Amino acid sequence: MFLRALIAFLILPCVFGGIAPLLLSHADPWRGHGIIIPGAIVMGSGLFLLLWCVRDFYVAGKGTLAPWDPPKHLVVVGLYRYSRNPMYISLLTLIGGWALLAASPLIAGYLLFFAVAFHLRVVFYEEPCLSKLFGQEWTDYKAKVSRWINLHF
Repeated sequence: MFLRALIAFLILPCVFGGIAPLLLSHADPWRGHGIIIPGAIVMGSGLFLLLWCVRDFYVAGKGTLAPWDPPKHLVVVGLYRYSRNPMYISLLTLIGGWALLAASPLIAGYLLFFAVAFHLRVVFYEEPCLSKLFGQEWTDYKAKVSRWINLHF
């Protein structure tokens, strides 16, 4: 199962949060002088949080972040105590760090596109699937934890 988790991580977040922003930064004709230290801090934070989420999916959920190998159990530990979607927030944070690091409007647009795409996927696909799969456990969790960021700790 570890190999499946590793492959899912290499395919999904590494491509969308690493390779694509890197390629976009080099292709961006409006690219400016990057804000290197803050950009690196934001990127590093996003990567750390993303790895934490992937670990929780693997350990607590007994699955991976890949749609073809989802967790077998509802993950409600770690960052999932504060947000129902910390993996998406982490990936957006990582991409935001790229945008700062490269001072790239193109990457900022990429970030905005993914923020909207993630929201639509969560609302119209993932939440109905989780409701069917986990029933009352999902309903109780959804009542306690915000979709994006839980501001009352």
